[in-house]
Amino acid sequence: MMKRFLFIIGVFFFFSLLAVLWYFHLIPQKYYFNEDFGIIDYHSNSDADQDGIDDQMDLLLGARHYVETKPKYQSKYYKNGYPDDEYGVCTDVVGFAFLAAGYDLQKLVSEDIHKYPHLYSISTIDDAIDFRRVRNLFVFLKRHATMLTTNIFEIEEWQGGDIVVFPNHIAIISDRRNRKGISYIIHHGGQPVYEEDSLARYEILGHFRWK
Repeated sequence: MMKRFLFIIGVFFFFSLLAVLWYFHLIPQKYYFNEDFGIIDYHSNSDADQDGIDDQMDLLLGARHYVETKPKYQSKYYKNGYPDDEYGVCTDVVGFAFLAAGYDLQKLVSEDIHKYPHLYSISTIDDAIDFRRVRNLFVFLKRHATMLTTNIFEIEEWQGGDIVVFPNHIAIISDRRNRKGISYIIHHGGQPVYEEDSLARYEILGHFRWK
């Protein structure tokens, strides 16, 4: 009787462990790309840094390159704005993606806030941190980027390099997709895997494409 009980407990913990590993994408999963669903890759007409790679692809590659450094999650203040150590938060994925494409997001957001502080509901402006806040990026993107669908099942409308905003979180859309065609996201929220199939886990406030 005891052996049977221990066996059942062992099986329970084994499958529980598998479920946890699967949830956090620590078990390798097959992913797909646009071509698997007959979707044409979107390419921007702009190449701000003139590196021969369009802005849309630069944003995607820049986000991926940043998370490949495996930044640790911690919210810190940097007087020069961008993190210069091994730490970072979700907005830094977007910030460094923009830098890779030839855009200084700190400068762009700061200029907009100084011109229209009332739109950002900011009483005290701080150029070193304001561009690293999700709520400010949400306002900025609504003003300066193209707003797209928030329906994740309209899979052809989601492209690698797009930006998605959630409540208190932000991410770059990956060019990888799950078997249903739903896009992966590249983000940093302290999770063990930075590029994962988790778009459906969040409430989506906005989906944008830089123009």
